[in-house]
Amino acid sequence: MSQNKKNATNNKSRNHGHKTKYGKSTNEKSNKLATEASIWGIHAVAAALNNPKRKIKKLYLTQNAAQRIGESINAPLPPFEEAAPKDITKILGPDPVHQGALLSAYPLDDIQLNELTGNDCIAILDQVTDPHNVGAILRSAAAFNVSSLIMTARNSPPLSGTLAKTASGGLESVNIILVGNLSQALEKIGDLGYMRIGFDGQGETTMEQEKREIGEGVALILGAEEKGMRRLTKEHCDKICKINASGAFASLNVSNAAAIAFHHFQTTNT
Repeated sequence: MSQNKKNATNNKSRNHGHKTKYGKSTNEKSNKLATEASIWGIHAVAAALNNPKRKIKKLYLTQNAAQRIGESINAPLPPFEEAAPKDITKILGPDPVHQGALLSAYPLDDIQLNELTGNDCIAILDQVTDPHNVGAILRSAAAFNVSSLIMTARNSPPLSGTLAKTASGGLESVNIILVGNLSQALEKIGDLGYMRIGFDGQGETTMEQEKREIGEGVALILGAEEKGMRRLTKEHCDKICKINASGAFASLNVSNAAAIAFHHFQTTNT
C-alpha cells in the first residue's frame, strides 16, 4: 500500500472512529448520545408523548405496547416503527425492561434558576448519582406537586434511560434545573425567598417541628447515599433537620426520605 493510501486510511479511521457491532462508529455513537434521550417503558414513553415540549426523533413499539400507549395518551399515536421485543432488546441490550416501547427524543430545553417563582416547593439533590434513586425522587415529586428538581450538571445521572423508566412519567412533569456550582445556586435560591432546609441524620431539629407557611417557598435539600450533604451545601442551608425513624432501620434511603419530606411540606401548611 502506498504512503498516501495509508494516510487516507488513518485519517478515515480518526474521523469515523472504531466500528461497533451495529455498524456505527464510536464517534458517531457519542455524538448521537449527546443529542438524544432514550426513553423506554410504557408509562415513561406515554408521558413523553403526552408532553408537548418533548420533541420526538424515532419511536419503536410492539403491537401490544402501541395499543396500551394509544389508549393512555391524549392524541393519536405519532408515526412509529413496529418492532418485536427482540428488536428493541437488540438496540438497548438485555438489561433494560423496555415493555416493548422505546423512544428516541431530543432532550428537554434547559430551565434556569431565575424562572423559579419563589413561593413553591422545590427539591435539590447534592450529587445523588443512582438513576433509580433520582427517578424515584422525580416520581414522588410529581405525586406531591414539587415543581422543580435541581441537580449538579456533573455527578448526576443522565435524564433518560433508567432514570426516566423509574420516574414513570415524572421526568416530563417536574422541571429539571442543572447547575454548575451548587453553593452559588443555593445562594441564588435564598435570594429568591426560599427557606432552604437540608436533611441530615444529625440535624438540629426534626422535620416534624418544621411547618411551612401558606405561600412560602421551601427548598428541600438531600445529599448522596452514605456521604450525605457536602460541607458547603450544609453551610448554605437555613435549617438542618432530620426525619425521625424509630424502627429497626433508622436510616432511610434518599428516595424514601425525599417522599416523606415532600408529603410533609406539601400537606402541613400553617
